[in-house]
Amino acid sequence: MSVVTQRLRELLYRLPAGTRLSASDGIDPLALLLAPCLGGAALGLLVLLVGRARAMRRAAVDPIEANALHGGRMSLRDSLWVALQNVISNGSGASVGLEAGYTQICAGISSRLGISFEMRRADLRTLVGCGAAAAIAAAFGAPLTGAFYAFELIIGTYAIATLTPVVVAALCGSLVAQALVPAEPLVAFDNMQAVVTSRVTSAEILPSLALGLACAGLGILIMRGVTLVERLVQASRIPQAAAPALGGLCVGALALAASPQVLSGGHGALHQHFADAGQGYDAGALAILFLAKAVASAISIGAGFRGGLFFASLFLGALAGKLFAILAPMLVPPLAAFGLTPLAYAVIGMSALAVAVIGGPLTMTFLALEATGSLPITGLVLAAVLASSLTVRKTFGYSFATWRFHLRGESIRSAHDVGWIRNLTVGRLMRRDVRPVALDTPLASFLRAHPIGSPSRVIVVDGADRYAGIVLVPEAHAALRDADGRGVTLKDVLRHPDEFLTPEMNAKEAAAAFDASESEALAVVEGGDRRRVIGLLTESHTLKRYSDELERQRRTIAGEPG
Repeated sequence: MSVVTQRLRELLYRLPAGTRLSASDGIDPLALLLAPCLGGAALGLLVLLVGRARAMRRAAVDPIEANALHGGRMSLRDSLWVALQNVISNGSGASVGLEAGYTQICAGISSRLGISFEMRRADLRTLVGCGAAAAIAAAFGAPLTGAFYAFELIIGTYAIATLTPVVVAALCGSLVAQALVPAEPLVAFDNMQAVVTSRVTSAEILPSLALGLACAGLGILIMRGVTLVERLVQASRIPQAAAPALGGLCVGALALAASPQVLSGGHGALHQHFADAGQGYDAGALAILFLAKAVASAISIGAGFRGGLFFASLFLGALAGKLFAILAPMLVPPLAAFGLTPLAYAVIGMSALAVAVIGGPLTMTFLALEATGSLPITGLVLAAVLASSLTVRKTFGYSFATWRFHLRGESIRSAHDVGWIRNLTVGRLMRRDVRPVALDTPLASFLRAHPIGSPSRVIVVDGADRYAGIVLVPEAHAALRDADGRGVTLKDVLRHPDEFLTPEMNAKEAAAAFDASESEALAVVEGGDRRRVIGLLTESHTLKRYSDELERQRRTIAGEPG
């Protein structure tokens, strides 16, 4: 994918072989303006043509959603389609990274293999994590980063049972990629001593925490910005196929007005800002570049280009760190006494902003460690990352991926497996051997048919065979005795006439319904207004099955035998 996108950029922008788009100068202004628009037009046309196929109209399931809701089951065809869109988007210069495509296709292949071998749910989820780990490790040449990306973002938890396969997959992905394609390191320093001007002490944690808090706010604004652009595109009623072309034109205009650094993922621009030649930017230039890149990323994704914000958030974080190094001492003069340079703040900001947008505190910490090889700097990165992650979690509550799930109506906060709860439905748990009685049945006849000692709950239906309520047999006998058999009907002893369950409700929703109704059993009905009775479910059975599933999940996470 990286080779194909590089060839596309060289073709569209007439770049010398191997030249990074975001690090290029002297590009034809017409190419800067129109190339993203051409890519958007091609993408829109392709979406229009492929969208005619019924099977491709549904939204593709990404690895996080697959592991959270579907037990690791993904469509390989949908994954290939997402990867193709990602290649076109990134190759034409849209401000999106390839990492989303890498993880989608690798996790999709892993899922397809697992399904073919009929793997269990937990093993299939692990295999999807292995695919994503290998993809990220290969992309950055960072196996620890890839492994913790899988643990934190794809599998959703750390477990002894998943440690070995995920780490081995990440190592293999990194080694194979390095053997096939020579790759530049994420950041390169000619001399690590240039990162700090003195020995790093615990005091440097203070500005690192401040930078982490600032990056949390910037990350939330970027995610909100993407949503704002999407809503503006929808409100404008621009045809879906035309939106990427218009968005590409806007991105091209930003590149023409600000810098080509806003284009594509930003690999070349990030290297440029860590090189000696990239240290001459003043606060104004950095602020303009940050704003242009953020807007370009929001427009690209909001207009319909396919990709993620992984690398864009790294680049934006590096810019934010350098900007912080310039502005913070002006606002708080004592910060000038600390021994960190703009390069150190760039590394810290890179991880802090990325964790605000993508999530995965340890993922971004290990990315900084593998990129710099400096434990002192990594300690400061960890402090900033924790501050940023906790702030986003408490004030916003979502990463970029889970925020988009939230906008679609899915209550997913991570890749932790909650799909089993949805599969544990009332329809699977209920008893079907119920025999409702008619509401007009005389109470005496009802009691003769249901003496003390028979099943204690009986469902009652009206003349239209609709659910009318539940009669507790002991209560009915007591009511007839207290009234001396005079004037008491079946209707007088009905309970819960408007409280019932539906077969699609999950066990958690059913438990909430039992609590709200204060009933130990409820009828299960279907058919909407028809309210046709199909079963009965007790609270004790629901809680037992729910508890059994929780214990099974705990054993799976702990790696204990089932």
